[in-house]
Order: sequence, then C-alpha cells, then structure tokens
Amino acid sequence: MTSTEAETNVKAKPKKKPTKPKLRKTLVIVESPAKAKTIEKYLGRRYMVRASMGHLRDLPKSQFGIDVDHDFAPKYINIRGKGDLIKALKKDAKNASKIYLASDPDREGEAIAWHLAFILDIDPESKCRIVFNEITKPAIQEAIQHPRAINLDQVDAQQARRMLDRIVGYKLSPLLWRKVRKGLSAGRVQSVTVKLICDREKEIQAFQSEEYWTVGAKLRKAKSAMFAADLVQIDGQKADLHNETETTAVVKELETAPYHVTDVKSSERHRKPSAPFTTSSLQQDAARKLGFTSRKTMMLAQQLYEGIELGHHGPTGLITYMRTDSTRVSEVAQKETAEYLLKTFGADYVPAKPNIYAAGKKAQDAHEAIRPTHITLTPDDIEKYLNRDQAKLYRLIWQRFAASQMTSAVYLTMTVTIEAGRHTFRARGSKLQFAGFTAVYAGADTTKKEKDVLLPELAAGDELTLAKVLPQQHFTEPPPRYNDASLVKTLEEKDIGRPSTYAPIIETIQARGYVQRLDKHFQPTELGFVVVDMLKEYFQKIVDVKFTADLENNLDEIAVGKMEKNKLLHDFYGPFEETLEKADEAIGHVELPVEVSDVRCERCGRLMVVKQGRYGKFLACPGFPECRNTKPILTDTGVKCPKCGGRIVERKTRRGRMFYGCENYPDCDYTSWDKPLTESCEKCGSFMLLHHYKNGRVVKYCSNDACETRVNNPINVEVEKMRQRTEKLKEKAAAAKAEKEAANDAQADAKGEKA
Repeated sequence: MTSTEAETNVKAKPKKKPTKPKLRKTLVIVESPAKAKTIEKYLGRRYMVRASMGHLRDLPKSQFGIDVDHDFAPKYINIRGKGDLIKALKKDAKNASKIYLASDPDREGEAIAWHLAFILDIDPESKCRIVFNEITKPAIQEAIQHPRAINLDQVDAQQARRMLDRIVGYKLSPLLWRKVRKGLSAGRVQSVTVKLICDREKEIQAFQSEEYWTVGAKLRKAKSAMFAADLVQIDGQKADLHNETETTAVVKELETAPYHVTDVKSSERHRKPSAPFTTSSLQQDAARKLGFTSRKTMMLAQQLYEGIELGHHGPTGLITYMRTDSTRVSEVAQKETAEYLLKTFGADYVPAKPNIYAAGKKAQDAHEAIRPTHITLTPDDIEKYLNRDQAKLYRLIWQRFAASQMTSAVYLTMTVTIEAGRHTFRARGSKLQFAGFTAVYAGADTTKKEKDVLLPELAAGDELTLAKVLPQQHFTEPPPRYNDASLVKTLEEKDIGRPSTYAPIIETIQARGYVQRLDKHFQPTELGFVVVDMLKEYFQKIVDVKFTADLENNLDEIAVGKMEKNKLLHDFYGPFEETLEKADEAIGHVELPVEVSDVRCERCGRLMVVKQGRYGKFLACPGFPECRNTKPILTDTGVKCPKCGGRIVERKTRRGRMFYGCENYPDCDYTSWDKPLTESCEKCGSFMLLHHYKNGRVVKYCSNDACETRVNNPINVEVEKMRQRTEKLKEKAAAAKAEKEAANDAQADAKGEKA
C-alpha cells in the first residue's frame, strides 16, 4: 500500500462525535410513592422524585436504645427491610446535582428529613429542606424557590416525644407482663385515654336513673292550624314534675283552664357558618356524618392529599395537608373561592370581606385549614375518579370549606308566651328567610338542614282553644359512652396528645384489648379496668390528665426553642424510675377474672373460657398449651337457616362489619347483611328481615325472594344490589384463590424442572 492510499484510508474513517455530558438532575425525596408520582408531574424532566416510605431510621426494637447516663443519647439504627431502599437513595443522591428533602410539613416530617440528611451525608443547616401545604403546581414550584435549613427545634421535639414514649413503653410494659400477663403495653398517652373510657364506664355503672315528667299542649287559634307548646312554669317557678301523681293533678287543671297569649316576640337570627376543618374537627364530623373511624378518615385524607388520578389530568392533589390545628385560609384560596361562589350562587351568598376564623389558644398554626386545593374541582365533577369512601370524605371537606366562605343563614323566629291559669306555656317557631351557607352545608351539629317550625299569626290577648294535653314520662339517662367523635373532642379539649396522634391512639388501645368497640361506642374490657386501676395506684402521673397535657405543652415549647429536650427528659425520668422500682416490689401477681362458658371443648371436654383478643372476645380451651382449641362466640338470632336448618348467627367481616350467616359455614353459605327476625311473613310464613337505611329509617321485609309481598317493593332494589356485590366479592375471592394456586403450581413445576 502506497503512502497516498494509506492517507486516503485514514481520511475515510468517520470522526467520533463528542459525547454530551449527562444532565445531572435535582433529587427530591418525599415520603410516599403516590405523592412522588404527583409531584414528578409538576416538576418535569430536570427533577427525579423518590419516596423514602416514611422513616428510614428509628430506635431499635430489641433494646431500650437510649443512653440515660450520657444526656439521653438515642441509638438510631436503619430500619430492618429498608436496606435496598437506602442503597438506591444513596445512588440517586450521588448522581444528583442538588437534593431537596420534602417530607411532610410537621415535626414527624422534619425528623424524617433529619434522618435522611444523616444517611445521605447532607448538612442539616444547609438549604436542603422544602415544605408545601398542598400538592399543586404553584405550591411545589414556590417551595423549590424557597428552600430552608432543617428545623432542629422541631426535630428535638419529635425526638423528645419518641423517647418519652420509649421510656414509658419499655420500662413499664415489662412490669405489666410480669404482674398481669404477657403482651400488654402501657403508653404515655394511650393509658390516659383508656382511663377516660374506664372513668366514663364507672359513671354509667354508678348512675341512678330518676323519673321526671314533661307536659305539652296542642293549641289552636280559631280556625288556624294547630301548634305545640310546652309547659315551662307553674306559679312563676320552673315546672318540675317528679311522678305521675303530680303530673295528673296538673293535667286536670290544664284541661279546664282558659288559654290566652300574653306575649309575642319576633326576631331575626343569623347563623354563622362553621370554620373550615382542622384534623380534629374533620375526624369528629366524619364520625358523626359518615360513620368513619378516625383511622379510616386519616387514611382517606392522606390519599386525597397525595394525589388521585383524574383522567387526562393525571395524579392531582385534591386537599391541603390533613394534619393541622389551624383554621387559617390563604388569600389566594379566599379569592378563588369568592369568585366561584359569586358565579355559582350570586352576590348575596358572598360576604363583603372574607370570613376569618380564630384558631384555638393551643393551635400551632403551622399550616392552613383542610380545604380543597381548587374549589372548582367540585365533588360531582370528580366523583367518577374516586372510590365511594374517598368521594364521601372529599364532598364533606369541599362543602365545609365552601360554606365557611359564605354568608350567614337568616331565620325569622317567634317566641310565644301563653298563660293557662297559674301555668305558663311557651311555643317557638322559626322559618328560614335566607339560606346562606346552608345551601351547601348544614353544619357540624346537624346531619340534615333545619326544618321550618311554623306558628300561626298570633298577638297578645288572643284566646286559644285546647285540643289536647300531652303528659310524657321520662327518666334521666347516664352519660353516653365515648364514640370516635366524642373521644377525639375530649382528647382535644383536655390537651391529651395531638390531632395527628388521635387515630393511632384509638387503634392501639383496641389492639391491646383494653377497649372494645360495641355499636360504634368504646367500652373498656376487664383487662382495661385492671391495668388502669394498677396505674392509678402506683403511677398516678402516667394516667393524670393534667400531667399528660403539661408534657404536650412542654413538647410544644421545645419545638419553638423555648425549652431544652434533655431537661424535659431528665425531669421526667428520675421520678419515673424511682416509682417503677417501688411498684415492682409492692405489686403482686394480678389474677384476671375468668369467665367460664357453657360450651365444652370438643377435643378435651373442658368447659371453654372467654378470652379477649385483638378483634374482640372469643372462646378458648383452658387446657392451653396442651389443647389450643379456640372458636368464635356466636350470638344466636333465634332463626333457622332456610338452606340447611342450622342456626343463623351474628358474624363479623375482617373489617368489623356485622352480617348474619349459618353456623354450619363453610358447608352452608347462607349470609345476609340484614338482621333475621323471629317474626314470620303473613303471606308465606318465611322469617322476616330488618333493613337499615343510611338515613336511620328501618323497614321489614320477607326473606323469601318469591313472596308476593316482594313484588314492586323498593327493598328489592336494595337487596339485589347487595346480592350482586356479595356475588362479585365471592367471584373475586375465588379468582384470587385460583390465581394463587396456579402461581404455586407453576413455582413447584419450575423447582421440579430445576432439580
């Protein structure tokens, strides 16, 4: 080859294109994958968003984890099972141009960011922390523009709470194991909550009912409509009737007395809307109006906050941050809402100035109230993208917020005083003059809009005719047991825990067997009484409401830099450790009372005993551990199964919902959501069922599908819907079982081939 040819070949070789340097993205770390997906949509290609899945480091489960002798130094370790996630985050962090820690905007989120900074070797005092109250594009972009350092005071407050709970839990729980039984636990807040429930139960047990009577009257003026009035005074004193004899004497006088109007007062009453939701008020209203537990409410709110797929709009955050004690609303949201209300309802429904609501004295006011991220995303518009429970909660939040920005409802009221000899009656009427906010939301105190109570045109001096005297016997009732709404309200009023902790507190005391939920109310178990009585005797401060509230206030002081974390821990630990030692010596073994049933164990013949488990009471053989036989406690309805003749008994789903089924399950698959009654159908003789509507109405209907009473009966539609839902659930369960079996078979075949 000549030099010319070689030169030509060299020139013919293609030149390598210079490679572009790989673009290094900004890493944003949030807590959940759902939130990551929503945020990534707003930030674009220059960002990668990853989820930490909550905490990555914590105190070890297998040991105390706090060095008391060295300023309460905590021993944090990586949480088991999160090694691969930590490795992946470190890899992403290494390739990132910048890292932002975007965990939730509260103390727990601040602590998660602090732990992430340690794992990823980030200076916590650098501008690495971003927070946002809502997951919307403007809020995310605003947060990116204003990063800050990690708030170490809030981290200290979270650590102090965590270590206080660890001290009580890991020091006091072993004492309960030794003195009562294994598996028990005590908590700084949960024990006080159980005490409240036990104290209420003791009030109910000690309550002595007293008889009293009220008297009403049906009156009319000439030919006008009849109206009702109540007896309020006798001889100028409050009408206080204790028994039937006293009431009968009054009724005889009233039947012959002349009735005339002595005074009529008319006025205009303005009813203001309630403030937008805080965490506590949301849990209370969801319990009252929707029947949701605190845990369910917070789970659904978390889903709405993190983002829901809205068709072509993609994942969208629907509400602002759901852990808040503030009623504050941003000016942007106020303006957007006012424009929407003006367009939808008119100028009369929009106040001249936005409604401002005062926060509670203890409110930290760190975040806005719970509200829709966009008022224009109405419940009707997005209902098709939500499941049934999500839609219910979103509608509740949307309506409450929209109503909070509207004008007051106006009622015309009339109070009429009526004399009948020495007796004074009072009648009250009201009429809605202007709907105001009630056009959207009835309010926290009612589940329905207020009904008008109309009175005829009356004036002083008008003579009235008595149609009927209505005496009625009553008995004073004990205070009601706590339900989700009233328990959350009490915890808030007494400063026990914080709104974000209410749901886990309620779940924990049920899981430990201290409290059971009966008919949506909390009732303490025998175990709950025993543990609380022990704590009251030997650990008075642990179950003292004021002491617990003061601790919460001290944690708030730490969060704003007004108190040292270690001082609080030192002041608590010394007296607690001393009390613990004295109690260990003084308390003997506590024997829990055993409830023996009349059911014999089919394996060994012993009479089974009633035990309390995580999901309620059950029967267990007293021969444990030799005999481990257990069975559920079945409540007989007194009705025979139409399929096999066995007993129909009460049962519960895994989620605790009551239904009715044959005792011979799984051999017999008869089930019903409606309660079977011993009452028989007049037409065909089959047993009747009782159906409960959500509005409180109940209706009886025949259990026989072919009965003529079922023809053209609206209940058929409800029953058919329930039947179809049940069939779908059965089909889904069968398909899942078949799929699992097929996967197991395939795995077994693969192992065989490999062998």
